[in-house]
Amino acid sequence: MANTCAITGKRTTTGHNVSHSKCATNRTFKPNLQKKTLINPATGRPVKLTVSARGLRTFKKWVKEGKKVDLTKFTRTTDGSGGLSA
Repeated sequence: MANTCAITGKRTTTGHNVSHSKCATNRTFKPNLQKKTLINPATGRPVKLTVSARGLRTFKKWVKEGKKVDLTKFTRTTDGSGGLSA
């Protein structure tokens, strides 16, 4: 899915802009996504992911705690299904 964080699953949501006169117009709230190459703690190899700023903080916390999280389960499949491989 486009505009989705690989770690947290955050994605674009919708809401309203509300003016002073309380007129509501539609808008979208987009996550702060970054394309990053992270080192997989389980294998020591680089993995390219699209992650949000919150997802990066979560990943750094996992590394600091010494968790061996396998980032390959967060990457997209190459078979064209568009889903996450698990």
